[in-house]
Amino acid sequence: MSYQENYEKWLNDPRLPEACRKNLLAISGDEKEKEYRFGGELAFGTAGMRGIIGCGMNMMNVFTVMRATQGLARYIKTLTQEEQARGVVISYDTRRNSRLFAEKAASVLAKNGIKAYLFDDVHPVPMLSYAVRYLHAIAGIMITASHNPKEYNGYKVYGEDGAQMSPEATEVVVGFIDEITDYLSVEGEENSPLIRSVPKEVDDTYIEALSKLTLSKEAVEKCGKDLKLVYTPVHGSGYVPVMRILKMLGINVTVVEEQTTKDPEFSTVKVPNPEYKETLSMGIALANKIKADVVFGTDPDSDRLGVAVKDDKGEFTALSGNQVGILLLDYILTRLKEENALPKNAAVVKSFVSTGMARAICEEFGVALFETPVGFKFIGEKIKQWEQDGSHTYVFGFEESCGYLRGTHARDKDAVVASMLCAEMVCYYTYIGKTVYSRLMEIYQKYGFVLDRNISVQYSGLNAMKEMNAVVDALKTVKAEKFGSFAVEAVRDYSKDIRRTADGREEPLNIPKCNCVYYELTGGSFICVRPSGTEPKLKIYYSIRAKDEAAAEGELARAKADVEALLERVKS
Repeated sequence: MSYQENYEKWLNDPRLPEACRKNLLAISGDEKEKEYRFGGELAFGTAGMRGIIGCGMNMMNVFTVMRATQGLARYIKTLTQEEQARGVVISYDTRRNSRLFAEKAASVLAKNGIKAYLFDDVHPVPMLSYAVRYLHAIAGIMITASHNPKEYNGYKVYGEDGAQMSPEATEVVVGFIDEITDYLSVEGEENSPLIRSVPKEVDDTYIEALSKLTLSKEAVEKCGKDLKLVYTPVHGSGYVPVMRILKMLGINVTVVEEQTTKDPEFSTVKVPNPEYKETLSMGIALANKIKADVVFGTDPDSDRLGVAVKDDKGEFTALSGNQVGILLLDYILTRLKEENALPKNAAVVKSFVSTGMARAICEEFGVALFETPVGFKFIGEKIKQWEQDGSHTYVFGFEESCGYLRGTHARDKDAVVASMLCAEMVCYYTYIGKTVYSRLMEIYQKYGFVLDRNISVQYSGLNAMKEMNAVVDALKTVKAEKFGSFAVEAVRDYSKDIRRTADGREEPLNIPKCNCVYYELTGGSFICVRPSGTEPKLKIYYSIRAKDEAAAEGELARAKADVEALLERVKS
């Protein structure tokens, strides 16, 4: 049907709540808005679904949530009786309608005879992942749009291992979802005895699991009480667990009180994304006021951690996700080695768009480094693989988008454990007479300077994803020999699982497929182009090696100019 026919069908359906009907009547004269809402369906991919809240097929609302849950329920009912009986854990963050969506999801599962464990209050992504494992559930649902603007919400599905559902299982679920053409037909059972609260012990055992991952007990005991740390949950779900673990360890922390409220409007920030220094501005202002050493911030579902530290001039600088990643990597490997606790088969995992400096650090410590596509579920798959075959011992995983995980208690990014590790890292360097910033400079001096920069090109409209994928597909057809002063040594086409060298040789990448073009450049630099899986943005990643920051900035400018020219060429 056309978008107009879909619009009319919803508008005239007697089952549609009056509030939704009024919402649709309000856009009756806006053809562009009607086409956006009814010209397609909200896509459900390997990262679940994410969209703007509103009435329509391409929006986040109770109908799209219940339809997705019905698809999941049908999938679960194809499993064994034992698997079906294990139930599904549901969590949610502080966004608009998150609790409502979680309750509706639980009601649909209950209607299908599937037990639903529902958290009584907001809980972050890592605690949902942990709860799935702790309760031996068959799946998990997280209602969140992560760091997206306030207008968004989302729905993520987790498998029994606590990682986001595999592409294979997701494909089956999507098949069941697509069979449901009548969005308003899905029913739930609101007051079913199958809907249960998540046991309180889950919170306690999660914190206990994190406490076992500390690496610098003596330094924390000596310096923790005098450390001046500022933390902001940015109105999200990290407030309770982050504060709890830091206080348990005896680390002094001052919270940004205005940003502890569960505010779905995120009224104190432009975007609740701790990757941006502006999001940490209130924390930095408080830190300057009380002369603090470091500022932490977590996003609404507390799977991402932003960090700001004082530089050598005493001014706060916001670290990139890559910088925090290499600092944590260096710190974890250093402490494990100092304590003679570094496993002989230790392994680190990062997404292939994350900084190339990780390889040099891992080589220094004799640790294996593995790369995965973007998406922490792929890191979770590595953990699962190594637990089964014993080939490696997982010690750390990270993504450039401020996502980190130490430990195997969860299988997704965990800003709670990352906050704990960063806090004790500050204590450790204070204990040995350094600062985090000075250690970062030492790392650059030892391994060479690397400038990592992520540029996003915004798209809009119903066909945004199609247009972004078309650009990436077009790049594969054009031979690129040079970007700035860097020659292209090889091109990785992740959609075909092939690496082609400049002289024409081909070899398999042996990595899950995704639509992405990756240019290997001379000297270990790289450029990568991929469409975001969660936002209408074409992402371009630059990792530039140079003798110092000034040289890297110059090289970046020249490489960017060539990339922009190439993009214009393939678009025309």
